Amino acid sequence: MADPLDTVFAALADPTRRRILSMLLEDDMAVTDVAHPFEMSLAAISKHLTILANAGLISQEKRGRVKWCKLEPDALRDASVWMQAFGQFDRFDLDGFERFLETELSDPAEPQG
Repeated sequence: MADPLDTVFAALADPTRRRILSMLLEDDMAVTDVAHPFEMSLAAISKHLTILANAGLISQEKRGRVKWCKLEPDALRDASVWMQAFGQFDRFDLDGFERFLETELSDPAEPQG
């Protein structure tokens, strides 16, 4: 069985699924309303919703004839804790790294400028 954290990150890896989660931040939505802004079939959206549900990021329930989706924000807690561990490091200075590389990789015969 897969690590729950792996399942969450795999679900979050897809931009369509991240967009769905953003939409569900506002309120619960019917599956058809979730599908509306996307240019894909209802079956394709349902597959994305199944992946999100399997990761515990959303729950689905049937209300009458309509299937509703609800965000489950607690499912992101472990992923958030894992990512916060990396907050202890300073932001990487790309400009400084580029200057370092230019210095290290330049031809010693070339004048430094």
